[in-house]
Amino acid sequence: MRVGVPKEIKVHEYRVGLTPASVAELVAAGHEVIVETKAGLGIDLTDQDYVDAGARIAADAGQVFAESDMIVKVKEPQQSEIALLEPRHTLFTYLHLAADKPQAEGLMKSGATCIAYETVTANDRSLPLLRPMSEVAGRMSIQVGAHYLEKEQGGRGILLGGVPGVPPAKVAILGGGVAGVNAAQMAVGMRADVTIYDISNARLAELDMFFSSQIKTAYASRATIAKAVAESELVIGAVLVPGAAAPKLVTRDMLKTMKRGSVLVDIAIDQGGCFETSRATTHEDPVYEVDGVIHYCVANMPGAVARTSAFALNNATLPFVLRIAGMGTDAAMAADPHLAAGLNVSGGKIRHQAVAEALDLGYDPA
Repeated sequence: MRVGVPKEIKVHEYRVGLTPASVAELVAAGHEVIVETKAGLGIDLTDQDYVDAGARIAADAGQVFAESDMIVKVKEPQQSEIALLEPRHTLFTYLHLAADKPQAEGLMKSGATCIAYETVTANDRSLPLLRPMSEVAGRMSIQVGAHYLEKEQGGRGILLGGVPGVPPAKVAILGGGVAGVNAAQMAVGMRADVTIYDISNARLAELDMFFSSQIKTAYASRATIAKAVAESELVIGAVLVPGAAAPKLVTRDMLKTMKRGSVLVDIAIDQGGCFETSRATTHEDPVYEVDGVIHYCVANMPGAVARTSAFALNNATLPFVLRIAGMGTDAAMAADPHLAAGLNVSGGKIRHQAVAEALDLGYDPA
């Protein structure tokens, strides 16, 4: 199969769909890889690195799309990229369609087969291709939250872990999944006062055992969340409903009870965000203020640590890329129901029920 890797064009996105090591694996398996010039330059991967791995360098994205059967990316295709897709293409990347109806309609119009990293599943019902970026985003959320709590950044002027004689900041983490756990690990390491909120009592029990006395846990009722928001200096939104829009857990009215200079970090922003006042931002302009509360809602958080993120993502995606390239898209999905769960769009139809419901578009399981 001919596998294409275009340069990412989303604002301040430096990750790349395939690293040279991944390219070498594909070439060794008998496939051809076409990489757009400078696709990896943002993380110090040169065209020569890709040539040495066996890739062919293309002058632009148009050439990559024209000469490839499968397109491997990181972020959702931008409108100029959607225009290059054809029914013969398989697109393999993050899509996050539940919060992006124009993209969904564009992909439907293209006729391409579009498999989303974030809805591919595993035997334990986890999301193996979302996990590495959830780990990165969870850890980053505390890093950026601590930064924006600094007075110079408009925050309350609080050190997350406090010092002897001065209490630490209170950190509320909404969601006890992969992102939430990684956020908690970082916050605990910085000696913050951490509470994780979740709607699964079984999950709360697991977290209580995992962290022992390092954190507190609480059931995420509306009243409990309202109290947490009012008392916390840093709130991390880390909820996930696979394929669907994130629920709005923090309302505008709740925001008014927060201390001035507190910080909200919305990891769920790719799926529409879990704060009512959330709107997607970029690394170029990452924060804004509502009612005196700083909002960090960057839609590609892991892009800030692009080298770490690109290699972590490739570790997870490469086996699936090899399977699709080796068997063909339809055969690979027929053989692997977990890969098939990643199918969001094909033949002009929405193939994922949660996406169809979130966008109020027709669902056709195919």
